[in-house]
Amino acid sequence: MTGLRERKKQQTRRLISDIATGLFLERGFDEVTIAEIAEAADVSVATVYNYFPAKEDLFFDREEETVDRYSRFVRERAPGQSAAHAILERMRAEVEECSPVLGLADGFDRFLLVMRRSTALMARLSLMHYRISAALAATLREESGAEPDDPTPELVAEQLMGLHNAVVGGAGRGTFTGLPPEEIAARMLVRLDAYEALLSDEVLNYAPRRPS
Repeated sequence: MTGLRERKKQQTRRLISDIATGLFLERGFDEVTIAEIAEAADVSVATVYNYFPAKEDLFFDREEETVDRYSRFVRERAPGQSAAHAILERMRAEVEECSPVLGLADGFDRFLLVMRRSTALMARLSLMHYRISAALAATLREESGAEPDDPTPELVAEQLMGLHNAVVGGAGRGTFTGLPPEEIAARMLVRLDAYEALLSDEVLNYAPRRPS
């Protein structure tokens, strides 16, 4: 059970993040200062930095969760299920549920617009993609028992990140054209099936989970 002190810290972090997001959406990322965020949240600038060491952390406030997401899908896969099939299965479920984690939510276009107008945020997004791929490659290496000099885990991770970019990128394009989340999701499922058909059997069946 989470203690009172920890719950208060989580509430403060969420409050700062929510206020910062509102300001970013209203005025743009580069136009908002940490001092303005602190004033709006009724905390000190030092408190903001205690929770968010960099301004970009306020925008991507779930970065660590995002970086570990595909690795978690692999770690949680069923016995006998491959890494790729685990990721495909979870992605399909999220698309069908119109999960906000994939950008399937009303107002996501505003979030994308703020990000695309900021060089700092686009650079951070590129770094996040690298971190996701590196984390997934490390998980694949551990789960498959690959030798240190075997390039396969990195190559499979890069192909699965290509899947991510193709599907989630399609969601962004649909959002900017004003399509409702349900229609975007339907198009994403088509792209997901098409991308899966292009993956080799070696990628699709890589690193099946051993029975416990």
